[in-house]
Amino acid sequence: MPEPLLRIPLDRTSPVPLYFQVAEQLERAIETGQLPPGIRLDNEIQLADDYGLSRPTMRRAIQYLVERGLLVRRRGVGTQVVHAKVKRKVELTSLYDDLVAAGQRPSTRVLANTARPADATVAAALGVAVDEPVVFVERLRLAAGEPLARLRNYLPTGLVELPTPALEERGLYQLLRAAGIQLRVATQVVGARAATAAEAKLLGETRGAPLLTMSRTTYNDTGRVVEYGNHIYRASRYTFEHTLVGR
Repeated sequence: MPEPLLRIPLDRTSPVPLYFQVAEQLERAIETGQLPPGIRLDNEIQLADDYGLSRPTMRRAIQYLVERGLLVRRRGVGTQVVHAKVKRKVELTSLYDDLVAAGQRPSTRVLANTARPADATVAAALGVAVDEPVVFVERLRLAAGEPLARLRNYLPTGLVELPTPALEERGLYQLLRAAGIQLRVATQVVGARAATAAEAKLLGETRGAPLLTMSRTTYNDTGRVVEYGNHIYRASRYTFEHTLVGR
């Protein structure tokens, strides 16, 4: 009898449900690359047999990971690993920095790099007058060749040169730091909403799919606003991670 693809120790005395123990260990194996994208899992009957579980328990574990976007069921192919979800700690870093730190391969398509008049929201964030020209940068960030986020950033004019080739090669925060701008603090709001048809097409999702949203205003070490960002992320591929401390 062939060895299971992955050894999963189970604690049958634990109050944690068996399906969740299995799902959690499979998720960890996907995140660490032990189960790489594209690899096919055995069918549920075989997996249940391998781990001494009932078929409904194994099916529930697999479905949990399908709903989290880590596995996909394909007719005629079976159940395959899709990708690991990107977990981002809420720190003053860019998505590009976080992807590199996580061992991902980020790439960027610059959709816009121009000057435009500030609307009321952007003007309030940057501390400029409504209709005053600001730098507008819109990018599609990809990880391992797959769309992950659409990033829109607004910056005061004259702050820094942002050539399109540089934006395709490096993260915005890397370019700001290279120009001697010290990023010190930011205010950030995280939310969620459904994807529009255009957003779904850009990100490779279905219309109405859940998106995470994030708006951030970043200040330098003198208290000057250096950028305002308004971004959307695929909820199937991305999470924000918080550390909470009791008082």
